[in-house]
Amino acid sequence: MDPEMDSALLQTHVFSYAELEEATNKFDASDKLGDGGFCTVYKGKLQDGRTVAVKRLYENNYRRVEQFMNEIQILSRLRHQRLVILYGCTSHQSRELLLVYEFVSNGTLAHHLHGSRESQCILTWPMRLRIAIETADALAYLHAVNPPVIHRDVKTNNILLDSNFHVKVADFGLSRLIPKDVTHISTAPQGTPGYLDPEYHQCFQLTDKSDVYSFGVVLFELITSKPAVDMTRNRSEINLANMAITRIQRGELEQLVDAALGYQSDEVTRKMITMVAEVAFRCLQSDGDMRPPIKEVLEVLQAIESDGNRPEKKEHGVAESRDDAELLKNTEPFSPDSVMNRWTSRSTTPQASE
Repeated sequence: MDPEMDSALLQTHVFSYAELEEATNKFDASDKLGDGGFCTVYKGKLQDGRTVAVKRLYENNYRRVEQFMNEIQILSRLRHQRLVILYGCTSHQSRELLLVYEFVSNGTLAHHLHGSRESQCILTWPMRLRIAIETADALAYLHAVNPPVIHRDVKTNNILLDSNFHVKVADFGLSRLIPKDVTHISTAPQGTPGYLDPEYHQCFQLTDKSDVYSFGVVLFELITSKPAVDMTRNRSEINLANMAITRIQRGELEQLVDAALGYQSDEVTRKMITMVAEVAFRCLQSDGDMRPPIKEVLEVLQAIESDGNRPEKKEHGVAESRDDAELLKNTEPFSPDSVMNRWTSRSTTPQASE
């Protein structure tokens, strides 16, 4: 075993298998929180009274051990209010590989947008924008730490919501640390269909812009309430990213937006959604170099939220919003590699086109 991984394990509380079996009532099906591609997650209660989520990895083989240790290695060195807390794990030599996290009570963002909780609580536009900002904040932290971390599986199923609908980004099994002064890692593509960066898929080069692409898909899920992949949609629209790019190029943003968000009835909301759609469009550029860094995305989203909350904007929203609301509609069809004309870059190198 890698000495650095052993060190990470030493920094993490190690639970016995029996302790976690008891906490989950012998992994009772009634305590199941969800299934993933490589695991099942159960709700449990530790002897000290803490309610936890216990991830049970399928198959104790080399690849699962690698993912298990990878998650421990990364989460043991990170501390951020928007990242899920890892409480501990079993030994990698245990009969089963188990990871223990804080319990995040409101489930996944995917469940609220287009899953089992969709009808329980409608996420309003202000709530969705705040979720986008908090997710971008978590990713900006990951990309800024030393060494930087690429999550590599950003999706609405990995964005958890607490009792107040604040974000906790989860699942670091596929994440990678980027060595200092290295721009990318050459590795076989891994991730989730619908969210996977096409440049990474084609060139086998993983960069921080791969997370930006995936986040762009999440933004369009927040705007549309549609899943990233839906086999029941028309063939050309099975992939939400392709659907969004095509509709925006045709000036059909209105047809994308979830009707429950007030896009047609409230001019301030209309302007904010239009601007977030532009951010998402930039994130989905097929050329990674054309995508903004996540820090810039975060700053723009924060500015959109702040601008939309100003009292004078709410009073004069109709008059002030029309130009921006028409921005995408008036744009001639263009290549996905192009840049939205009114994007104001907040990077150190001025790139504004106006």
